[in-house]
Amino acid sequence: MSDVQRSIYSRILLKLSGEALGGPDGAGIDPLKAEGIAAQVSEVVQMGVQLAIVIGAGNLWRGRTGIERGMERANADYMGMLGTVMNALALMDAIERANVDVRVQSAIEMRAVAEPYIRRRAIRHLEVGRVVIFSGGTGNPYFSTDTAAALRAMEIGAELVIKGTKVDGVYDSDPKKNPGAKRFDHLTYIDALNMGLGVMDSTAISLCMENNMPIRVLDFWEDGALRKALLGEQVGTLVNSGK
Repeated sequence: MSDVQRSIYSRILLKLSGEALGGPDGAGIDPLKAEGIAAQVSEVVQMGVQLAIVIGAGNLWRGRTGIERGMERANADYMGMLGTVMNALALMDAIERANVDVRVQSAIEMRAVAEPYIRRRAIRHLEVGRVVIFSGGTGNPYFSTDTAAALRAMEIGAELVIKGTKVDGVYDSDPKKNPGAKRFDHLTYIDALNMGLGVMDSTAISLCMENNMPIRVLDFWEDGALRKALLGEQVGTLVNSGK
């Protein structure tokens, strides 16, 4: 611990897509990916950070697919919420095997597998050094896991939302399709909303803007990127008020 650099942040929320747990095609749950996430979680905890996580479910279910085939939106969204619980349990198992204390809370009650989401209990877990994984989205249809991440970040008093992706920041176009795509080091909330850059969905960005919650978008799998962000170094794209 003595040679581990301390983070400038005391409490953050990490938002991961479900594909972060997926196999080569982004589908299913790959135990090796879960172990890779757990290793980074362990490093974050060693840096003295209180860490909460929200993970999506795109590796298991995409509501958009069901809706396109005529499924009711609410049903499709509830299925996605249940998928986030499955991902949270897989991630919890990997984090525990990395010798980090962790709890899963769900916005949809299922006491046999997860604690119900209780804000004060979540904060207490964080204060005593436990990682908390928030699952079940917001508990309501029509809201994404991006919005759930923004909401939980406000509720627990996080200082920063980190969105871990497979790309090293936010670009003005898809860098895989356009070699000349421009990467932004910094964006204001208004820029992100007006330009429709896909940082997070508009509801999540608006919530962060109203509560002055900064968002940093980075490549979660780039060696050292998460550590650099926690040390306050420039990595990925920072979205804030611009002040």
